[in-house]
Amino acid sequence: MLVWGRKAGLAAIGAALTVQPLMAQTLSDAMAMAYRTSGLIEQNRAVLRAADEDVAQAVAALRPVVNYALGANYSDRMRNDRTSLAASLSVGLELYDANRRQLGVDAAKETVLATRAALVDVENSVLLNAVTAYLGVRRSEAFVELRKNNVRLLTEHLRATQDRFEVGELSRTDVSVAEARLAAARSGLAVEEGSLARAREQYRATIGSYPETLLPPPDPPNVPDSEDEARAMARQHNPQLRQVQHQAKAVEIGVERAARRRLPAISGTAGMEFNDDGEGTASVGIQLSGPIYQGGAIPSVMRKAQAQRDQVRAQLHTTGFIVDQQVSNAYSSLAVAEAGIEASEQQVSAAQLALQGVREEFRLGARASLEVLDQEQELLDAQTNRVSVEIDRHIAAYQVLDAIGVLTAESLGLDVPIHDPEAYYDAVKDAPARYASPQGEKLDRVLRAVGQE
Repeated sequence: MLVWGRKAGLAAIGAALTVQPLMAQTLSDAMAMAYRTSGLIEQNRAVLRAADEDVAQAVAALRPVVNYALGANYSDRMRNDRTSLAASLSVGLELYDANRRQLGVDAAKETVLATRAALVDVENSVLLNAVTAYLGVRRSEAFVELRKNNVRLLTEHLRATQDRFEVGELSRTDVSVAEARLAAARSGLAVEEGSLARAREQYRATIGSYPETLLPPPDPPNVPDSEDEARAMARQHNPQLRQVQHQAKAVEIGVERAARRRLPAISGTAGMEFNDDGEGTASVGIQLSGPIYQGGAIPSVMRKAQAQRDQVRAQLHTTGFIVDQQVSNAYSSLAVAEAGIEASEQQVSAAQLALQGVREEFRLGARASLEVLDQEQELLDAQTNRVSVEIDRHIAAYQVLDAIGVLTAESLGLDVPIHDPEAYYDAVKDAPARYASPQGEKLDRVLRAVGQE
């Protein structure tokens, strides 16, 4: 697990959520469940296995090809029926091809590495989405509780206002204002309950099940001390950048392969044929072949390979800037959230004291009912803002890890079986014959393990 030197601070999310039943989920539980159940991760693992097989096929192209043929022929020559049987066995081997096939193996390996990086990027995205969904539910639950509390307070205020109206201390206008504020609070509660319902659906889509009781998240994860340090780490670890780097190497190899299509190839053949009379014929041959004119196809292939190389080079340059921007945006969000935490705490404390004073002055007749309602709304806004900045700080810290490229199950120490991308590759990279070799048996075990995972 990667550990850095500075703690981002303590989390104090959801002060309004105080009741915790026996069955509760932590943020780590949610991330682990998302990792296990993500169809997107499984989909990209299958894509990686397909890329592994491209290496196996490229390796197989380096080996001899052995074919057999069996045939039967019936002929009727002026009622002189005849049936003949024939069998043949042939072996072909490319002796020299200007190293094109080996370059194909090298390109396939680079594609595998690029696909592995893409899988890591998907894992980062899945876990960040899990964090966002978890904290989104926590945010909505806190907002609902704050709104419920606000409705209770306004209900009590309306009752007190009506009592004072009945004894002539307040006017009908004061009662109408209190009723309007209570109606607005109930409307706001309905809106937040709708937001909570949507957050729960998002949680289910991301994690795989509806949330139970969600415990407050732990302290935000440690991040690099500076943005420059994070950028340097992202240049090494960010999977988007690593993917394009390997793609660039693959297309460079593709340009070299295309250039060698002009060169000749030497192949050897050997074979045996038998007829139904038991007579056999053996043959051995060698052949030199190469292109003379193919209608401009070879230069076109070369130009296409060069264009693909230029495209990926430009993409590599652009991706580097995108990664830097992701790191910068995450750090900006983190700085804003951390700056807002202390201010929000002061705002809540001041609003609470102000509300106490206004209520007391209202009871003494020195304040109007509207002033009490305004102060209660200010306190609600302050409490809502405090919850938001705490949630935003957590999300921003995980966004930093995502931008660096280390928001993975292994780096976070999640309690899940860590997928080993090399297991399947090691089983197929030498192009084993399944069911007929030790490598094939190993491949079967890997496939079973992948299915169980």
